[in-house]
Amino acid sequence: MNRRSFLKTGVLGALVLAAGGGLYRAMHAPARHRFVLDGEARAALGAIVPAMLAGALPGNPGEREHALAGTVEGVRAAISRLPLAAQKEVQDLFGLLALAPVRRLLTGIPGGWAQASEAEVTAFLQGWRLHRLALLRTAYGALHDLSFGAWYAQPASWMAIGYPGPLKELS
Repeated sequence: MNRRSFLKTGVLGALVLAAGGGLYRAMHAPARHRFVLDGEARAALGAIVPAMLAGALPGNPGEREHALAGTVEGVRAAISRLPLAAQKEVQDLFGLLALAPVRRLLTGIPGGWAQASEAEVTAFLQGWRLHRLALLRTAYGALHDLSFGAWYAQPASWMAIGYPGPLKELS
């Protein structure tokens, strides 16, 4: 491949990604720009949360699923309480993670989030955590803080860390 072909392919790829992002945003535009945890974003979060919380989740499959569902709902609730500008940024992050070509490029996850193994998701998260681009490190930090914040907001997770709960006098 010569230089001219390489540049043309790069420009064409950038245009396709921009068009795909615009199309996704037009089709999934939330009312009043509030965060909406749609299908593919929920699947991404459903794959990311277990990788983030590896070792902290219950061993019993039923309890594990219940804890994961509560954590995903907690992340959604936490995002919905952020300022609208921050909600938009998180929505953009999940929009990028939902688009197949961008997901493949940024995360290395070849199939959809539902098919991603925990090892693949862990590898992508570690890559973002240590990435040379501050933007990806910031995105990792947001996913980390949202996941752990939602996990430790649940009373069921307190016993594992020895937290007795809020003082009764403050309740």
